[in-house]
Amino acid sequence: MKAVIFMRLKNNFFYTLRENAKDEDSLSGNLLVRSGMIKKSASGIYMFMPLGLRVKQKVENIIRKEMNEAGANEVFMPFLISADIFAESGRLSSFGDEMFKLKDRYNREYLLGPTHEELFVIAAKEKIKSYRDMPFNLYQIGDKFRDEARPRYGLIRTREFTMKDAYSFDIDEAHTDIAYAKMTKAYHNIFDAMELDYRVVKSDTGAMGGVLSEEYQALSDMGEDVLVICDKCDFSSNLEVASVNSDYKKEEKEKNYEIVETPGAKTIEEVVNFLSIDINDTVKTLVYNIDGEIVMTLIKGDRELNDTKLRKLLNATSVEMATEEELKTITTGTFGSLGPIGIKAKIIVDNEVLNMVNFVCGANKDGYHYVNVNLKDFDIYKAGDIVNIKETDKCPICGSKISFQRGIEVGNTFKLGTKYSEALGLTYLDENNKTKYVDMGCYGIGTARCISAVVQQHHDENGIIWPVSIAPFTAAIVLISNKDEYASKVAEQIYKELENNNIDTLFDDRDERPGVKFKDMDLIGIPYRITVGKKVSDGLVELKTRDGKINKDVKIEDIVKELKNI
Repeated sequence: MKAVIFMRLKNNFFYTLRENAKDEDSLSGNLLVRSGMIKKSASGIYMFMPLGLRVKQKVENIIRKEMNEAGANEVFMPFLISADIFAESGRLSSFGDEMFKLKDRYNREYLLGPTHEELFVIAAKEKIKSYRDMPFNLYQIGDKFRDEARPRYGLIRTREFTMKDAYSFDIDEAHTDIAYAKMTKAYHNIFDAMELDYRVVKSDTGAMGGVLSEEYQALSDMGEDVLVICDKCDFSSNLEVASVNSDYKKEEKEKNYEIVETPGAKTIEEVVNFLSIDINDTVKTLVYNIDGEIVMTLIKGDRELNDTKLRKLLNATSVEMATEEELKTITTGTFGSLGPIGIKAKIIVDNEVLNMVNFVCGANKDGYHYVNVNLKDFDIYKAGDIVNIKETDKCPICGSKISFQRGIEVGNTFKLGTKYSEALGLTYLDENNKTKYVDMGCYGIGTARCISAVVQQHHDENGIIWPVSIAPFTAAIVLISNKDEYASKVAEQIYKELENNNIDTLFDDRDERPGVKFKDMDLIGIPYRITVGKKVSDGLVELKTRDGKINKDVKIEDIVKELKNI
């Protein structure tokens, strides 16, 4: 039986703020702080106050229920992890400055866990010896720590945060697919229960690695991620991995390149205007430091380079824009006048550039550009899709119109393959007594991000509108006047009845003006409000829902039954 909590405000820790929080840069962060749910203690670090903790616990209970029903076993992993473990998996360097590092009294290095794949593998080793020992799934709901360079958006990007992370262990990829499908169903149940409007999109595997990554993105205008959605088919992707299938091709006889003077023209737009040409006839040149090597990239003038795609094309770890000093190692040209002719560096071109003829690019000399440049005029090291898709592009699957939306990543799933089992020696003996590596899946949900995403989607000018499933309390009783003995008696009677019916209830019995109480109840977003006021002498109380769909008088003796019915 679930624990049902009841709370009287008069002698409990409860407060709200009338003014907006000055240091919150998101609507959800502002409302959660103003409603007394959370309190910032340092940049990217928050306390959860009683009401906020109630919401957090309800989110976790939804997650825990679905994970348990999907057959996963809950564990709890330590926050403090030996650095040697991450060194063994190869991620001590890949996480870089995002890790919080410390040393013990014996000068041994430890980390505050940014993620727990390694520890789950170590745990799985205790069980897995044979193919008969699988499948199984382990999960935890615990804190993670990442030294974010720029924490922002309240609970969206923090330095300490709670996550549910789960890991499936199977004999091969086909069996991981079965586990993955179970988790997918559980995830839909979880986010549906929170009443989130979300999309599942393909994404970059990033530091996690593996063969597939999908994100659960709650739609929101303030979301950090750009989602690419097809208007017709089921294609959906994070912008960073959305494929560009351009049909651009120019049929024209190749000419010989020549240099032209372009005084003051450094940007693509300035060159287009000065030469009175189409932007489709220009190539943009960008120089990067990729794992310590200076590399030149070429993309069509109207495109933006995609760092994630470039990193994956070159199987690189670090992709950074080159500095002026680094640029001098391959050319005497400066930013704004760069081009591929005569460059002694690897040249990476986008697929669209392969279809271009007689294009314009920099001449590596300030105030000059080359015209009528072709692929034969320089050496190409590698080509691939390295640009961002645009809203004017077509769906890479069906060719229909696409649209962009913003989202908050509330969950993700990965097919890890054997990346971690190979790195950490997680093997088993198959039915032929041959040693094989265990195949893994990984499944994460950010609990605090879920809270913020719900607030972003469920609010009005007066405050939060919580779905019943994760509201701090289902119902609130507002006693208009503590001096009215009969009204106080009725309010106490209703409070006891709700308690007996296991409806978690907040009782506003404070010595405050009615307007203050109503504003607070709207701000904290309790779904159902029962007001015990002037009409109590007529045998009536007011029942109002926070979303405004119900606002009516109900007989005192019927109020609990009415609340249960709706």
